[in-house]
Amino acid sequence: MGLSKVELLLQQREEAWNKEGWIVPLAVALDGLTAKAAAWEPEGGGNSIWQTLLHINYYNEDLLYRLKDLPLGTRVDNKATFGTTGSADDEAGWQAVVARTHELAKGLQETISSLSDEDLEKPFGNSTIGQELARWQLHDAYHSGQIVLIRRQLGVWRPI
Repeated sequence: MGLSKVELLLQQREEAWNKEGWIVPLAVALDGLTAKAAAWEPEGGGNSIWQTLLHINYYNEDLLYRLKDLPLGTRVDNKATFGTTGSADDEAGWQAVVARTHELAKGLQETISSLSDEDLEKPFGNSTIGQELARWQLHDAYHSGQIVLIRRQLGVWRPI
């Protein structure tokens, strides 16, 4: 028998979060990253890794809270979700952002694990829970790739 829809989403989540396969998952992309590297902003514009992770955390928290029917914080536009880059010297601040990423990943994995295939068909905003979860996985994977690219530009990524 094949995987259930929930099992498939959990497998995709594992590969987008911490199991290397076809892509570099987010937890791996963040591993060993310092505040100094996370705060670097690309020449010519673009977001720092720090800002990208703030953005990921914003949307992951939003998704988790909506799935658990918890009150949402203040809503902001997409640009504001990137916030401002922390200080290159603020290692504790950077580690707090990374820790929040791990907390949210655990909460989302546990929440998805508690769903049934029938739950995935329930309305969720303008789509279904299953559709929203599938889009979210792509969002995290996309930004993980950005983080790896920035790390390569900085020379703080493993050799290819």
